[in-house]
Amino acid sequence: MTNLRKISGALPYFLIVFLNAFVDLGHKITIQNTVFKVYDGDLQILLTAIINGLILLPFILLFSPSGFIADKYPKNRVIRHAAWVAVVLTIAITYSYYQGWFWIAFVMTFLLAVQSAFYSPAKYGYIKTLFGKDNLAQANGYVQAITIMAILAGTFAFSILFEYWFPTDSKEPAVILASIAPIGWLLIINSLFELTLAYRLPELETQDRQAHFNWGHYVRGKMATENLKAVVKRDVIRLSIIGLAVFWSVGQVMLAAFPAFAKESLGVTNTVTIQGILAASGIGIALGSMLAARCSRHHIETGLIPVGALGICVGLLLVPHLGSTTAHALNYLFIGVMGGLFIVPLNSLIQFYARENELGNVLAANNLFQNISMMSFLVATAAFAVFGLGSKNLLIAIALIALLGSCYTVYKLPQSMVRFVLGALISRFYRVKVQNLHNLPEQGGVLLLGNHISWVDWAIIQIASPRPIRFVMIKNIYERWYLKWFFELFGIIPIEAGSSSRKSLERMAELLNKGEVVCLFPEGTISRTGHLAEFRRGYEKTCAQANDDVVILPFYLRGLWGSQFSRSSAKLKNTRRNGLTSDIIVAFGEPLDKETPAEVLKSHIFDLSISSWHEYADTLPTLSHAWIDTAKKMGSDMSIADTLSEPLSAHQALAAAITFSKRIKTLSPEQNIGLLLPTSPAGMLANMATLLCGKTVVNLNFTASQQSLRSAIDEAQIKTIYTSKNFLKKLTQKGVDLTALLQPLQVVYMEDMKAAISKQEMVRTWLTVKLLPTAILKQLY
Repeated sequence: MTNLRKISGALPYFLIVFLNAFVDLGHKITIQNTVFKVYDGDLQILLTAIINGLILLPFILLFSPSGFIADKYPKNRVIRHAAWVAVVLTIAITYSYYQGWFWIAFVMTFLLAVQSAFYSPAKYGYIKTLFGKDNLAQANGYVQAITIMAILAGTFAFSILFEYWFPTDSKEPAVILASIAPIGWLLIINSLFELTLAYRLPELETQDRQAHFNWGHYVRGKMATENLKAVVKRDVIRLSIIGLAVFWSVGQVMLAAFPAFAKESLGVTNTVTIQGILAASGIGIALGSMLAARCSRHHIETGLIPVGALGICVGLLLVPHLGSTTAHALNYLFIGVMGGLFIVPLNSLIQFYARENELGNVLAANNLFQNISMMSFLVATAAFAVFGLGSKNLLIAIALIALLGSCYTVYKLPQSMVRFVLGALISRFYRVKVQNLHNLPEQGGVLLLGNHISWVDWAIIQIASPRPIRFVMIKNIYERWYLKWFFELFGIIPIEAGSSSRKSLERMAELLNKGEVVCLFPEGTISRTGHLAEFRRGYEKTCAQANDDVVILPFYLRGLWGSQFSRSSAKLKNTRRNGLTSDIIVAFGEPLDKETPAEVLKSHIFDLSISSWHEYADTLPTLSHAWIDTAKKMGSDMSIADTLSEPLSAHQALAAAITFSKRIKTLSPEQNIGLLLPTSPAGMLANMATLLCGKTVVNLNFTASQQSLRSAIDEAQIKTIYTSKNFLKKLTQKGVDLTALLQPLQVVYMEDMKAAISKQEMVRTWLTVKLLPTAILKQLY
C-alpha cells in the first residue's frame, strides 16, 4: 500500500481536513447543547432540525458558484481563501458568545455553512489532484477517517467544556452563552492553524482563464440545470450520489431524533453521555473507512457497497428495540463500521468518473443532492415533532427507509455483491495489487486486451477495475446450465471460433460505442507455459466497427502462473500452495489507438510485463527479511541438507545464521565481505549470516584465475574473507593454491567460528527463533 504521508503536501492536507471538521462542528455542538439544555420534547427536535437546516441550505443555494470556483481556480487557492473567511467568522462567533447573543450565534451557523459550501468541493476535489487516481480509495478512506476523528474529538471536547462552564443556576440562552464563551477561543486558534497549513499545500493546477460565471443563468436556475445534466446522465455518479445522500440524511435524522429518544426512553440527560453514544457511530465510520482503504489497495472495491448497505439496515432496525446505553453504543459502532464500508467506495467512484475540468462541479452537485435530501429528511423530522408522533416512531420510519434503500442497492449492484464474495475468497490466498490505475479512462469505450493465465483472470481484472467490465467467453463454457445464470449476471459475451464469431464481435463494437468496457483475451486460450502466445486478430474486426473515441487498454497479469487456477505443473502449484508467492499484479498500460495491430499490441504487453516486474520488485522485502519469514513459516521442516552433514530444519538454519552473523559483525567492521566457499550448507549459512548483519556479500568464484580473484578483491575493497580449511585443502589437492592470494587479508575459517559457539548459545538462539514472532526477530536481527 502506498504511504500517502510521503506525498508532498499530504500531511498539511490531512491536518486541514481535521481542523476544518473540528471548527465547523465546534460551533454547531455548542448551539445544539444550548438548545438541549433549554428546551424539551418536540420543540427541542424542531430547533435541532432548524440548526441542521441552516447548515444545509447554503450547499443547496450555492451549488453552481461553489462548483464553478473549484473548477476555475487551483483548489489549494480556494482552500486558502476559505480558511481566511473561517478566521473572520470564528472571531465574530466568539464575540457573540461573550455578548450572550444566542439568536445571532444561532444564525452564525448559516454563515459558517456558506464558507463550507465553497470550501467543500475544493477540499474533496483536491484528493484526486494530490493523490492521483491510483490512490483514490485509500486517500478517501484516510480523509473519511480523519474527518470522523475530528468530529469525535470536537464532540467530546466541546461537550465537556460546555458542561464544565455550564451555569447550573440558569436556563437563559444568553446567560449560558456568556458562561461558555471561552470555547470560542478554541475555534479561533484552530482556524488560525488551519490558515497557516493552507499555505503549505502545493499548487498542482492552473487557472482556467476562459471560464466565466453567468449570473443571469444562475439566478434563473438555468446554470444549475445545465450542471446537473452532466451528473444525472452518468449512472455511476448518479447512483453514488444518491447512496451518499440517503446515508447522510439518515445520519442527520439520527442526530436530531436520538437525544430526545434517549431522554424519553432511557432517562439520559447528560449531554456527554448522549454525544458519547452518537460518537460510537463516528468511531465505527473511522474504523470502517480504514478497513475500506485496506480492502482497496490501489483500486476501488465496489463490492463493499452492498455489504455496507445491508449492515446499516440491520443496525437501524435494532435501534428502537434496545434498552441500555451500552447496547446502543455497540449498535452505533456497528452502524458506523458498515457506513465506512459504504461511503468510501462511493466517494472514490464519484472522483474517479469525474473529469478534471468538472470535478468541482460534480462534487458541488454531490453536496447539493446530499443537502436537499438531508433537508427533506429534516422537514420530515420536524413534521413528526409538530404532529407529536414521537422520536421512537421516527426511528422506526428511518429504519424502514434504510431497508428499502438496501434492497435497491443490492438490486442495482448485483455484480458488486458477487464481486465482493469473489474478492473475499481470492484474498484468502492472494493479494491483488493494481499498477497504473490512472491509465484506465474514467469514461468512454475501452477494449481491455492482455495475457490469459488462469481460470480466474476475469475476476482479478474486475476486482482491479472500478468500472464494470463485459467479458468475452468461449460459448461452450458460457452455455453450461449451472454457470449460464451467473455469466448473464455479469453480462458475459459468448463467442465461437471462426466465422461464427461475427455476431459476437459486432456486439462488442456496439457496447464499446455505448461507452462500456469490454475485455477480451487475444490469445484465445489459457496459457500452458506462462508466456505470451500468438495473438489472434478478431479484436481488430471489432475495432474497425468502433467509434474513433474508443481506445485499447493493454494489461498484464503477473503472479497467477503457478496458482491452482493455472495450467502450470503440479510441482509449481505445490510450491505456490506453501505460500512462497502470494502477490498478484494487474498492470494497466497506456491507452493505445484502436487501430493498433496484434504484433504491436503484443509488444506493448511484453514491455508491460517487464515494467510491472520492476515496479513489483521495488516493493519486495530484503532477502534477509524474506528468509526470516520463510524460515518461521517452515518451522521444523527440513531446510538444508547435503551428503556430508546432518540436515538442518528451518529454525536450526536461522539460529545458526544468527549466531554466525554476530561473529561477522564483531570481526569485520567493513561493509563488503568476501566469501570463498563451495555450494554447501556452510556456504548458504555464511551468505545469510552476512546479509543478516547488514553487510554486502561478495561471493568469489574459486574456479576463476588468481588474477581475476585478485582483481575482484581489489575492486570490492575486501579486507576479510570467510572460507573453510577443508575446502582450501581440497582446492590445493586439485592444484589450486590460494595461499599467496589470501596472505595480505584477514582470513576467518568457518570451522573456527563454529567451534567458538557454545552449545548453550545455540540452544538460546534456537529458542529465540522458535518462540519470538517474526516481526520481533526482524527488529532484533
